[in-house]
Amino acid sequence: MDLPEIALVNVLSRFPLKSIARFRTVSKEWRSLIDSDFFRDQYISFNSSSSLSWSIIQTNPHKLSLEIIGHHGCNTWGLDRSPASFLRFFAKTTIRKLLVLSCTDGLVSICAEASDGSPLYYIGNPLMEDWFHLPLPPFLSSHDLDSLRKNKRFSDTGFVTKMRSGVVVSYKVVWMLTHGRLSDKLDFMIYSSETGTWRKRHVSCPRTTDWERQDKSIALNGVLHWLSEDTPSFDASSIVAYDFYGGGDGDECRIVHFPGGKIDEVTGDNLSQRVYRRSFTASEGSIVYFNEFHENETHTLRVWRLVKYEDCPEAWQLSWDLKLTSLTESGICYFPMVMHPLNSDIIYLWNWTAKGLVLFNLRTRVFSVRKEAEEDGKCMDGCSLSFNWCSEYMDSIRKYNLPGYQRGPNSLFFSQYVLPRWLHRLPRPQST
Repeated sequence: MDLPEIALVNVLSRFPLKSIARFRTVSKEWRSLIDSDFFRDQYISFNSSSSLSWSIIQTNPHKLSLEIIGHHGCNTWGLDRSPASFLRFFAKTTIRKLLVLSCTDGLVSICAEASDGSPLYYIGNPLMEDWFHLPLPPFLSSHDLDSLRKNKRFSDTGFVTKMRSGVVVSYKVVWMLTHGRLSDKLDFMIYSSETGTWRKRHVSCPRTTDWERQDKSIALNGVLHWLSEDTPSFDASSIVAYDFYGGGDGDECRIVHFPGGKIDEVTGDNLSQRVYRRSFTASEGSIVYFNEFHENETHTLRVWRLVKYEDCPEAWQLSWDLKLTSLTESGICYFPMVMHPLNSDIIYLWNWTAKGLVLFNLRTRVFSVRKEAEEDGKCMDGCSLSFNWCSEYMDSIRKYNLPGYQRGPNSLFFSQYVLPRWLHRLPRPQST
């Protein structure tokens, strides 16, 4: 007996997306229903509070695995393995190296090196095995192509998406071309999925900025964010942001300085209080910065959320200011990694002495330590937690988190690959 449509919707909405993808093949009627805006909206609404699978991807070129920490088995997708494991698609191709450049709204940007050394760029949805080989900009000269091959001129800074009702409808891939290490001008080369073409955009900055660290970025709501340095310190002093769906030629980037502590007039920094070099992450739809401070022999963790793209004290909202007594009394030596992308109560720290991941709940002050040698188990959001050569990667980057490290600028060493709440395929140029 056929079920009424509304009853069928209510039944199907209780299944994970992994099953929903299979149900599309049952019949034309089921496929039409599942692909409808009505079912999508009902499904997202019904599962809005369910946990999502996600991974922590390493972004520092390294011989180890792309994914260092995976979360799978979450309610919405119901995967029995970590999300980044679906990148095995590239094992079928003849390549020598593979690097995840950035992750945005369930899509990933990848650079692969062919057997002849040529760079190959892909945008894809790993779960749907839907990949697009990105063409190179047609206006590049032979010198540009050689620089691209040697990674001397361009920064593969990421890509942004446009969302509509929980579905990615378009994306833009962004490469940055700087006018020297110190400059207040830069050019973007932008590929649009809507047109299938590349174009250049000339942008200025309010002040001269050091662009040495701009190879990685974090995308949020169509805006790319980079670490920036405009002080004599080796540490980043601010965030540079640019809206690729709202900006145009001649527009300025936004520069927002980090909060926390008084700024030294000579060095532009205050290392006596702040413990780690500055970085940032994303959580619950916001850019978030957190760091530990030593004040009067007390260890204090402060967490800020970016609420305004203006260079003023009101740009950052202090979300958490708490003492880390429970951690310090336990003898845990750590450095910060990322915040949970969907729960701003949870931060992830790496315990470099015990080689374990510290999951710390800011609201309850409860923490747990998971070691890589242990079998997969449940973490605070109900997902199964798995490691993949995490200790080796953390050992390789630990020194870069120390504020006194003077051999180079700090960078973004982690990317969060978060699965979407709905099945969306990779947008294609309208001409194809």
